[in-house]
Amino acid sequence: MVLLEQSATPSPLATGISALPLQSPALHKLRQHRPLGRTQSAPLPQSNQALQQLVVQQQHQQFLEKHKQQFQQLHINKILTKPGEVGRQHQSHPEETEEELREQQDSAQEEGLPLSVIIKQEPPDPQEEERQEEQELLFRQQALLLEQQRIHQLRNYQASMEAAGLSVSFPGHRPLSRAQSSPASASFITVQDPPSKPRFTTGLVYDSLMQKHQCMCGNTNTHPEHAGRIQSIWSRLQETGLRGQCEVRCSSLMKNSSNFILSLSFSFSLSLSLFLSLSLFKKGSVISMFVRLPCGGIGVDSDTIWNEVHSSSAARLAVGSVVELVFKVASGELKNGFAVVRPPGHHAEESTPMGFCYFNSVAIAAKLLQQRLNVSKILIVDWDVHHGNGTQQAFYDDPNVLYISLHRYDDGNFFPGSGAPDEVGSGPGVGFNVNMAFTGGLDPPMGDAEYLSAFRTVVMPIANEFAPDVVLVSAGFDAVEGHPPPLGGYKVTSKCFGYLTKQLMGLAGGRVVLALEGGHDLRAICDASEVCVSALLGKEVRLGTKTLFTLHMIKISAFDWKN
Repeated sequence: MVLLEQSATPSPLATGISALPLQSPALHKLRQHRPLGRTQSAPLPQSNQALQQLVVQQQHQQFLEKHKQQFQQLHINKILTKPGEVGRQHQSHPEETEEELREQQDSAQEEGLPLSVIIKQEPPDPQEEERQEEQELLFRQQALLLEQQRIHQLRNYQASMEAAGLSVSFPGHRPLSRAQSSPASASFITVQDPPSKPRFTTGLVYDSLMQKHQCMCGNTNTHPEHAGRIQSIWSRLQETGLRGQCEVRCSSLMKNSSNFILSLSFSFSLSLSLFLSLSLFKKGSVISMFVRLPCGGIGVDSDTIWNEVHSSSAARLAVGSVVELVFKVASGELKNGFAVVRPPGHHAEESTPMGFCYFNSVAIAAKLLQQRLNVSKILIVDWDVHHGNGTQQAFYDDPNVLYISLHRYDDGNFFPGSGAPDEVGSGPGVGFNVNMAFTGGLDPPMGDAEYLSAFRTVVMPIANEFAPDVVLVSAGFDAVEGHPPPLGGYKVTSKCFGYLTKQLMGLAGGRVVLALEGGHDLRAICDASEVCVSALLGKEVRLGTKTLFTLHMIKISAFDWKN
């Protein structure tokens, strides 16, 4: 850049908006430009993002200048007030630097003048030293206050940029030394480019904040629904490389989004769950429906714990993650998806949180698909070993949502006791609620044969006739072998659930979203999640020899039945 001499009348570019980016490429023809001052050595921004950077850089520069001037004055005072050399205060200009003072001292010594000509020696004064210490303490306090103000400004700027859709990071930088009086480098603030268009592949949603939903007793051994569930699944997806093959989505929809839950209350009745989410402990009182758990914590029942700090945000984040993933798949941005979320949701009814659940994530996502994307037909498959009573209740009279559940029933003696075969819907929804209710206890326990038979003879024929636009799966894995009888007791293999996922991918053009529900044996849920994500990615699911034989016999039986 070649700057010509400054004319009498300054340019509007220099006097008006000095931070605007230059539009003309002929920089050498720029006229009437005021020379940059000593403290304005940063180059003019070259893009709109650099203009945003300059706002914060100027604030940081002002902080550095004020910090530098105070440091210079304090340092000069300390030089002039050393023991045996305490003298009169040097009358320096506010803009005078320490280097200029040294030049004066050096010039005096070159002329042969003693340093005492410049600094008059006097005996040390204890009061003066005490005053200097007080000034130094005051200076440090002021510097700390300025630094806090600067950090606050940076955070406000970062929040405004994120609201505008730009990601801004503030990496740590090396503190500037005394001689480095130029403003901070442009690398102090990194404005990242907008995210690239997501790949058309399997989407994953997960957020570590959902791990904070824990009982206040701090003992995870007594609570089967704990943070280790989703943490273990996410680690497994990382270790196997499946996460890298997927499009990972962070749920921006539900962070600090109480208004989103409020909007749901108009479209989906969540009265008590909404009240729990927004009002608990706000006024220092505990609702009478809360119970004291044997472990010492608080819950809404003997199973469903409540943490006054984190449960509300975790529950909102879980439902927001599922909704966001479902919308991405339904709109064609992603091929299919798997939501690694907690707390689960399919037991939550419109007036009762229960069974570890506060918000029925799958049901809310289905309601919003109907209302905001005008999706006409939605299939919900629930293969959790427990019946999804909340989901059934939400769509019991809706003919546009087909709900099919495979669960342990035992004549109503297994939690939650609902899901009988004769619960088929009401009004216009009759025939759109299907319960595959397994009865007979664990003698023998249900396994791959029963689940594959149910899918081949009941689930898939009905689903194909219904012809859904989107398929949502309440993917509980507590039917996988490894769970004790009170929590499941069945012997379904993890690969069987991968095969069932493959079957569902033949519906709705492959628009399938699995949302984690139950499942508490860590190895079992990790194995099942891995094989289901592999299936969503289009990988081959290799069934065991016994399962293949069972599947072959089912096909033969179905062929004989048709004939």
